[in-house]
Amino acid sequence: MAGYTPILDWIDSQAPRMRRLVREWSDVNSGSHNVAGLATMLHRLRSAWEPLGGDITELSLPDEETIDSVGKIVNTPLGKALQIRKRPDAPLRAFLCIHMDTVYPADSAFQRCELLDDNTLRGPGVADAKGGLAVMLLAVEALERSPWARSIGWEVLINPDEELGSPGSAPLFDEAARRNHLGLLFEPAMGEGDLVSERGGSGSFELIVHGRSAHAGRDPKAGRNAINAMAEMIGELNLLELNGTTPDGVTINVGKVEGGGPVNVVPDLAICRFNVRVKTPQDQSAAGEGILNFFRNNERKRDGIRLEMHGGFHRPPKPLDPQTARLLDHTVACGKELGLSLGHRRSGGVSDGNQLAAAGLPNLDSLGPRGGKIHSPEEYVLLDSLPERAKLTALLLMELASGEIKWPKSIHEGHEGGLE
Repeated sequence: MAGYTPILDWIDSQAPRMRRLVREWSDVNSGSHNVAGLATMLHRLRSAWEPLGGDITELSLPDEETIDSVGKIVNTPLGKALQIRKRPDAPLRAFLCIHMDTVYPADSAFQRCELLDDNTLRGPGVADAKGGLAVMLLAVEALERSPWARSIGWEVLINPDEELGSPGSAPLFDEAARRNHLGLLFEPAMGEGDLVSERGGSGSFELIVHGRSAHAGRDPKAGRNAINAMAEMIGELNLLELNGTTPDGVTINVGKVEGGGPVNVVPDLAICRFNVRVKTPQDQSAAGEGILNFFRNNERKRDGIRLEMHGGFHRPPKPLDPQTARLLDHTVACGKELGLSLGHRRSGGVSDGNQLAAAGLPNLDSLGPRGGKIHSPEEYVLLDSLPERAKLTALLLMELASGEIKWPKSIHEGHEGGLE
């Protein structure tokens, strides 16, 4: 590793800068629907990446299609994605990605960072994924300082809608998978630094129940109570999971129910929003069939009730295929060279790595910093992990570029399809 040491030492010298960047970026609210805040983040990120000399493009995304509180389809604008490409014709090409959006909306009470101790920074998105943005930037900067940089091309995508399931940016991952050989994503590390080996899949659904309103006192039988019908159907959804209709690897979570109005009116509308998690592609197929049968059965048996179902699976499962296992082994070996003992395990969460894997690109998606309590007002990042994780990725990239790590340069071995 001696040849790489000066570059890795340079990353250590950048630790104060990495801390400053994470704090500055996390103090910018970039909730997934805060388009103005996302525009501010894009401007700051563009300024950070411009010195690297890649071709920078701001990509407009299509609107997100959602169901509002009265059951209507609405289109919600999304922020722009930032793409940077350098040496796109190199014999080996890596795709690097992490998102700029967070789960904290513009009106969230959690808006600013606070240093809890010398090594712990609490703040919105510090681990997921403003810290990952800093790790990715420094790793690529380190690669560009090395003598091996010319042997590898890289493409960076920073998307503004990952926390929503990447509804606008999803096609960009399919495109990137066709022109790159491997993917590196900077979601937070697991626990004490472990990598994610495989992920389950996820789908989100909206069930809309239309009933018929009536006076609750004078003529309740003339109505059709949408909330009552919804309550019965939620019970059936739970039974889909509990009675063995779906495999053990499927869980269904009813997350939000809306409907009704004045209590002296039979409600004519109810909306149920639920999430489905699956472990394998077979689970996803079985769950999809089960949900479809559930919908059709309820359509037939409920007189005077009309149903609509929206949504679907937006993150297919990400299994540990041979090429991803190979990339994982190389990364663990790089960690060992750096004095890190990295484990790996399955995660029930999902990421854009699911989309890349489905498109045929082997990828690791947990190269971001160590931290915890993400998606809560207690989210924190461990600051010493910022240079640590940047060195891990930089060493991996340099060993790939130098040829010390051999990687297929023609097709995605083990997957259908090839490179453009």
